[in-house]
Amino acid sequence: MNTSDLQNIKQRYNVVGNSDGLNRALDVALQVASTDLSVLIIGESGVGKEIIPRIIHDNSTRRREKYFAINCGSIPEGTIDSELFGHEKGSFTGAIGESEGYFGIANKGTIFLDEVGELPIATQARLLRVLETGEYIKVGGQKILKTDVRIVAATNVNMRKAISEGRFREDLYYRLNTIPIQIPPLRDRGNDILLLFRLFAMQMAETYHLPKITLTEDAKAIMLRYKWPGNVRQLKNITEQMSVLSAEREIDAKDLTQFIPEDPESTELAPISKNGSHSYESEREILYKILYELRGNVSDLRQEMANLRKQLDETQHLNGVGGFNAKLSNVAKEEHLPAPEVHPVVRHHAVTLNPLPIEDAEAEEIAESKSLNLNDFERKMVEEALEKNGGNRKKAARDLGISDRTLYRRIRQYGLDEA
Repeated sequence: MNTSDLQNIKQRYNVVGNSDGLNRALDVALQVASTDLSVLIIGESGVGKEIIPRIIHDNSTRRREKYFAINCGSIPEGTIDSELFGHEKGSFTGAIGESEGYFGIANKGTIFLDEVGELPIATQARLLRVLETGEYIKVGGQKILKTDVRIVAATNVNMRKAISEGRFREDLYYRLNTIPIQIPPLRDRGNDILLLFRLFAMQMAETYHLPKITLTEDAKAIMLRYKWPGNVRQLKNITEQMSVLSAEREIDAKDLTQFIPEDPESTELAPISKNGSHSYESEREILYKILYELRGNVSDLRQEMANLRKQLDETQHLNGVGGFNAKLSNVAKEEHLPAPEVHPVVRHHAVTLNPLPIEDAEAEEIAESKSLNLNDFERKMVEEALEKNGGNRKKAARDLGISDRTLYRRIRQYGLDEA
């Protein structure tokens, strides 16, 4: 492609830059546009991959047909098949009507599948069939449908690694990767960094009526050395920050280090404060500490629940809480009284038989099980109810959920009236 055609494309799609990698990507996009071959755009997040499929569609024989850009990573796994291939009425909860899906609506047109590496395995199988035969079946349907759609996909993941880990089908990868287009990261585009900075600074100045910011020579050197892990998206974000927050309109090296790290080899998205006002490193350490403590708390909770379960099982085995309540119910039946409800006091004591630390619960439980019996437990419950209510037998009976007569019988039985 000659220089004139290349410049026309850049002006039409507002593409800024003149690096060899960028020019090569645009050249390949224009060459492949007139075909129906599948294209896989590869590049890091934030490099501007979404421009390439638009160029391919607008310069193809399908340019008068529909174009859809779909972010596969933003659609829930449970609905992505329906979104892409459509569904029949009643095929799942909420399917109140029939849907054509993108492959039905975009027939004769182009579909751009961004973040294609995030597709579920089951959806990948459906997509492979469309690419190979043009056939698909709606969710909940049985009829085989045909579509003629051009597929352009993009990903920022390492596809080879995803294939080796079983997260992406190898056959689908080769089917999508008929024509690969590599978009270079911003750190490899040289002076394009400064060109993009000037563009974003001018846009901010025009939009918000601010004086345009510029860079000193030492600031430009820092910009060119920085790794830009967020690529063009990060550069635009930082330029907007400087346009609004910087008191000076000429940004020097000192001002710039407030927005990007001084270390040229750094891959941090933001500078780490050295004055202690804000430190992402310390925040990360705090998060690690919290996660470690949470893990310990979960382990302690599991141990505590296991010990409590042992205590309750042992108590039930000795007819503790269950036996006492059952006996009270039987007494009520014999005296033609309503069956008592389990009072909160009873529930409380059912769980707090052993007030010792949790690590000693198991040893104490084994030691007490030799002497603990139903009478001991009942006596203890009656004593504590009386003590709680200051010796008022009526209130104590109410707390225990039994009649006054039954409580009097228990008091005489255990000799508590002599105490």
